[in-house]
Amino acid sequence: MRVAPEGWPFISVAAAVLAAFGLLHWWVPFVLWLPIAIWVVAFFRDPDRSRVRGGDLVLAPADGRVVSVIPIDEPVFLGGPATRIAIFMNVFDVHVNRYPTDGFIKLRRYTPGKFLNAGVDKASTENEQATLGLEHPRGRLLVRQIAGLVARLIVTDHPEGFAAKQGERLGLIRFGSRVDLFVPPNVAVSVKTGDVTRAGETVVGRWMT
Repeated sequence: MRVAPEGWPFISVAAAVLAAFGLLHWWVPFVLWLPIAIWVVAFFRDPDRSRVRGGDLVLAPADGRVVSVIPIDEPVFLGGPATRIAIFMNVFDVHVNRYPTDGFIKLRRYTPGKFLNAGVDKASTENEQATLGLEHPRGRLLVRQIAGLVARLIVTDHPEGFAAKQGERLGLIRFGSRVDLFVPPNVAVSVKTGDVTRAGETVVGRWMT
């Protein structure tokens, strides 16, 4: 199983603690710690999502559950009406994020903020977050990585000007969090609240023009 590089320090610590319990023959702590050590490895898993679906499709940027799909004004990058697809990642989901389409990164912005429950609506504006604006030949999209209650690290891999490829790794958020995708009016959204998504695989919309 491939593991995100950001996870190795945490995996090493968890494994060292487990080994220490074993060497000391502390079997009760060993048994109690074992599922935690396994979970740490699982949390930082980075499965192969190399399948590209096509230039007319918009893919999910995150694994998780869609908590809202709403019309909204997006003044930062789209400069007008948009649809916001909010995907909540719990601590058991893959936390590697991926680009929904090909495109050039025209905006990269980090905004400090609160650590509210990522599932609530105001987390999109009040929580710590990283914003990426993608310029696609058919329009602009915005991806926003949002910290949650226990998230304390947002990783965004690439700088402005980078030529992103659909399904390629975008970054990672450490521990439960959320990713919002803002799409313009010429994207027909195909997911609804309650749907489960897989980053780089689930189709969330289609370019109409």
